[in-house]
Parts: sequence; C-alpha cells; structure tokens
Amino acid sequence: METPQAPTPKTNPSPNGHWERDIIEKVALAAITEQTKARRWSVFFRSLLFLYILVFFGVSMYPKIKQNMGGSGSQHTAIIDVTGVIAEDKEANAADIIDSLRDAVKDENTKGIILHSNSPGGSPVQSNYVYEEIRNIKKEHPNLPIYAVVSDICASGCYYIASASDKIFVNPSSLIGSIGVIMDGFGFVDAMQKIGVERRLLTAGSHKAMLDPFSPPKADETRYMQELIDQVHQQFITAVKTGRGDRLKETPDMFSGLVWTGEAGIKIGVADAYGNDDFVAKTIIGAEKQVDYTQKTSFIDKMTSKLGASFGQALGSLLLTPSLR
Repeated sequence: METPQAPTPKTNPSPNGHWERDIIEKVALAAITEQTKARRWSVFFRSLLFLYILVFFGVSMYPKIKQNMGGSGSQHTAIIDVTGVIAEDKEANAADIIDSLRDAVKDENTKGIILHSNSPGGSPVQSNYVYEEIRNIKKEHPNLPIYAVVSDICASGCYYIASASDKIFVNPSSLIGSIGVIMDGFGFVDAMQKIGVERRLLTAGSHKAMLDPFSPPKADETRYMQELIDQVHQQFITAVKTGRGDRLKETPDMFSGLVWTGEAGIKIGVADAYGNDDFVAKTIIGAEKQVDYTQKTSFIDKMTSKLGASFGQALGSLLLTPSLR
C-alpha cells in the first residue's frame, strides 16, 4: 500500500502571481526613501552652512555693531584701547585709533575719553599721527578731557601718544617712559667668511645698500643713520615736553630711554596720579558708564588683505627701520 505524499507547494509571493512587479515596487520605494533621506541631510547641511556663515559675519561685524549701538543714551566715558605693538599692520595702528577718537568726539553723550594704554611702543610715525590728532581735538574741544590710563606698560611710542593727553594715570607698578629710539639689525660678515660665502652686490647709488648686513659697516653710513635716529629722538623729546609742560622734573636720564615704575614716574612728572579706568571714569570724568569705541580690523578684512601687502611687510621686516620701543 503506497503512502500518499503531500503536494509540493507552489512559490507564489504575490496573490495575483505578479511577484516581479512587487520586487520592482519595493526597489523603487527603497530608492525613493534613500533619496528622501539624502535630501533631508542635504537640507540639514545647507542650513548648518548658512548658520555658520551667519555666525561668522556676526562675529566679524560685532565690534562695529557694538560701537554703533553703545554710544547712544546717557552720558558716558569713551574707552579707546592703545594696546600691543604700535604699527600700521597691527591692531594698534594710527588709522584705527584716530577713527575711534573721532567717533567718540562726534557722540554728544561722550563726557570724556580714556586711552586705555598697554603697549611697549612701536612706529614713531604712527605714534606721531595719533599725538597730533589728540592735540587737534583738544584745540577744537577744549572742554572734552582726554586721559591716558596705563595698566602694565606705556613705553616709548605709547608714551609718545599718552603725553598728548590731559593727564596720565598709572598703577604704582606700571612701567612708563622709555623716551628713546632704537634701530637694530645683524651683521653676518664674519660668518660668511668662515663658511666661504662670497657676497655679490650691485647697486646704483653709493649708499643704496646702506648698512647691508652681509657687507662690512661703513663709518660714514653709521654716522648718518645715527644722526637720523637722533632727529627722531629729538622730535620725541619735543613732543613730550610740549605735552607735559612744566610738570616734567627733568633729570639727566629722563630722555635716555629708561623706564620707571608708576610710583617713580609721578615723582618726576612723567605721570600724574594713580587710577584705573573705573576710577577715572567715575571720579575724574564723572560718567561711570563706559562705552568701548575701539576700532578693530574685522577678521574678514584681515583674510582679504592683498598678497602684495603681505609680501611688502615681510620684505620691510628685513630692512632697518627706526622704532620707539
């Protein structure tokens, strides 16, 4: 007797028998799902990029926005930073400081100006530009006080600027002074001789390669450059004497480039009194509210600077230039 066998089931994934169409639909649906996900991620990353750009521009424009909004309202003390090395390509440059001063002066609510000073000095040209601007403001606005308030150091070019102010306030431990000029460089002549390097130099003009570090120094050129920095030094001295007047108690070392503490500086008249920004704003100027007018070069401006300017700065750093530091 044969055992009956169960019938073999037929493969039929679709009740209608169209399994190929079902597979195609599933593949198409999966593709659409993946495209939707990809689109969502694309929108997300684009939104993130837009937000990043928005924040980037906001941060770069913040100093301007802060300045434009901060000056409105009640009477206040304008704060302008003179910090870091003073040079045309640095944050402490004459153009920005002068613009800051002019913006503060334009605001009718500015009751007084504080130059927050913390700099070792720098370019005599940049320092003189700011010095003359302060002197002009004092002539045009004699009732608007301008005070220099020193934190850590106010030396050389920074003191050049501060000497134009009505008064200089210091901390007892501040460093102030350094009324002098320096020009430095290097000489590689002996080193070249030791390693057998021959200098080949062509010039049109007998002094075109003056003080070339790869050539022996010439006595007449050294004298000439010494006379040049002596002239700059004398201009510095005249500016300090004009700004400080009879408050200076001249000593033989006053214009030698020495620095003094704030305590010693008050005794010899290179500074006037003790005080910080808050004290001067509240007690001396009489406007406790402080508004920062400091112009700062935005990050975008720095990034878009011309390559030629960068090359020129690099080349200029190799040359000998006088400095108040």
